[in-house]
Amino acid sequence: MSSGAIDIHTHIVPARFPAYAGRHANARWPSMEPAHDCHHCNVMIAGKVFRTVSDHSWSIERRLEVMEACRVHQQVLSPMPELLSYWLEPEDAQVMARHVNDTIAAMVRDGRGRFSGLGMVPLQDPDMAARELELLMKGGGFHGVEIGTNVNGVSIADARFAPFFQAAEASGASVFVHALHPAGTERLVGPPGMPALALFPCETSTTIVSLIMAGVIARHPKLRIAFSHGGGVFALVLPRFVHGWKSIPGMQETVRESPASQARRLYYDTLVYDRDTLAFLIERFGVTQLCVGTDHPFTIEERDPVGAIEALGLDASRRDLLLSGNAQRFLGAVP
Repeated sequence: MSSGAIDIHTHIVPARFPAYAGRHANARWPSMEPAHDCHHCNVMIAGKVFRTVSDHSWSIERRLEVMEACRVHQQVLSPMPELLSYWLEPEDAQVMARHVNDTIAAMVRDGRGRFSGLGMVPLQDPDMAARELELLMKGGGFHGVEIGTNVNGVSIADARFAPFFQAAEASGASVFVHALHPAGTERLVGPPGMPALALFPCETSTTIVSLIMAGVIARHPKLRIAFSHGGGVFALVLPRFVHGWKSIPGMQETVRESPASQARRLYYDTLVYDRDTLAFLIERFGVTQLCVGTDHPFTIEERDPVGAIEALGLDASRRDLLLSGNAQRFLGAVP
């Protein structure tokens, strides 16, 4: 990989989806329809527009234009989270995963060395997900997968997902965790986009705490796992978590290693939109654990990720870690 900036948090949407050919009546199988101009399409789910997306979602040339403008050398491509399809029957989700993964693989193959891939697996069936992950890692072009914070309301820290995490560690797969269908939407006041702004950070923090409490991080010391949006509010929750770990009877018998130490083995993206917050994350988690993330090509993307890091005023070695060195380690490209 190049030493230029590596963006670990970008999403793709295929230009088209196959017609549903499964055995189940499935209203949530996505499709694409034309939108207001030739550069946009509507992602349709259950007969409604889920999101209008631009051709940056599937066009290599359009993505390369943005990458040049924002000084990103390499993008790591992962699915739009709503495509993870945990709500489908496992065999249907497998079909969707293979279609999305094929799309990513083609973009990596034809992208002039500027892209790498994080695919998807049908995590609602952990054994199937483990098998699909192993096949994906053997096929080339992929460094690992993106997964959601929960599967139909069940935390990924639940013991049922043990086969997946075992396979991820054994195969050397990188795992990028993205907030999905967060708790609390029924109590949030505001327009439809508000959960992504206000609840994703809480959802991600809850997931990290749960993974530590369930022993997933401790059991898999070689697992490379990263969290979107700077880990959400986890950096603020961590001191409270550590205090409880020290003071609540039984906590240290359940969790042997300090949550603070475990937190500094995880990776987080830089997508926090604020210099002081980014500096705080570096202090809390360490300069070796943060990677560039933009959320390209969606509305809330960070449009100057390199500038955000340059504004910190770090020396060249630490700046290079944030721009590319940490991402290379997360992706398994360097030790």
